[in-house]
Amino acid sequence: MQLIESILAESAEVAALRRDIHAHPELCFEEQRTADVIARALTDWGIPIHRGLAKTGVVGIVKNGSSNRAVGLRADIDALPMTEHNHFPHASRHPGKMHACGHDGHTAMLLGAARHLAKHRNFDGTVYLLFQPAEEGGGGAREMIREGLFDQFPMEAVFGMHNWPGLKVGQFAIKNGPCFASSNEFRIVIRGKGAHAAMPHNGIDPVPVACQLVQAFQTIITRNKRPIDAGVISVTMIHTGEATNVVPDSCEIQGTVRTFTLEVLDLIERRMEEIARHTAAAFGCECEFRFERNYPPTINHPAETELARRVMADVVGAENVLDFEPTMGAEDFSYFLQEKPGAYFLIGNGDGTHREGGHGMGPCMLHNPSYDFNDELLPLGATLWVRMAEMWLSTPR
Repeated sequence: MQLIESILAESAEVAALRRDIHAHPELCFEEQRTADVIARALTDWGIPIHRGLAKTGVVGIVKNGSSNRAVGLRADIDALPMTEHNHFPHASRHPGKMHACGHDGHTAMLLGAARHLAKHRNFDGTVYLLFQPAEEGGGGAREMIREGLFDQFPMEAVFGMHNWPGLKVGQFAIKNGPCFASSNEFRIVIRGKGAHAAMPHNGIDPVPVACQLVQAFQTIITRNKRPIDAGVISVTMIHTGEATNVVPDSCEIQGTVRTFTLEVLDLIERRMEEIARHTAAAFGCECEFRFERNYPPTINHPAETELARRVMADVVGAENVLDFEPTMGAEDFSYFLQEKPGAYFLIGNGDGTHREGGHGMGPCMLHNPSYDFNDELLPLGATLWVRMAEMWLSTPR
């Protein structure tokens, strides 16, 4: 493993920053203290900053030489609305809030890289350090773009990294093309006519309609889209009724849809609405259909993926750079990749044995109350960011 010595020497200080952030988690668009910690560190290291994009976003600007080339490196900074089960000293001090996805570690890795880049400046061009709020459902990347991120800080490409439990420390994983799915939600209300359950012929029962829809939606997956195209429709909530002897007036269905392409998403949304409205009409019911598109699919670009793979191989060896199996999880880095070339990849977080005494008994998995980021990754992730920026800026367009 080819770690940068100065980054390794400063890793304890960066780990302390990480643990401070972990102990003070903040939810999407509320990351004021976290942004203050980031801004103070960057300023202390002589890095100009810009604050306020998407409310709490921070952009650090590290320039050197005369080149007008620029690259962006992104870390997400928000926590999750869940209660931590760990009891070690840096556990969350705010009940109901927890860094259970490792954004504290992502932030610390980029801070470690920022310090080295500012001190050594072994590149010609500009490195933009993007500390993005509200990844966990708030669409912070989208909001930063809407508020002029790429206009104020023009960059040729942007890269993002996420820790991955189960992948060994010292390993990376990356894939060209779709790697995370789109995330979408639907809400369907079937409106019938209430009646006595002993005399259902006097009403119009919306419950059988809902049952028909749950089954029929799966035919979109098996009979409408191509079998080689990935897609998931999950009905996760059905709400109806207040008493056992009453046919309810309405029935509400909710759930999610995941796809790797917008074409498949268009197909699924169209067919779901057609099936819902026509089935409801066939039973004499009315239908309210709402489909909300959240995060688009995260699709890596070929040239940037190959460059990232080469950098990883230089740092940890080609045998430790794995092909990432796509996941139906979602990631708002997708908004950046819709606007700029780039790549999103994984860094191994290990199997959880790094956790100190006092951790919860659950697994060290993402979004688990017993999770904790592995500080052993901090010098490795920071080294990769530095080498990524240096290679990108030195590679011909």
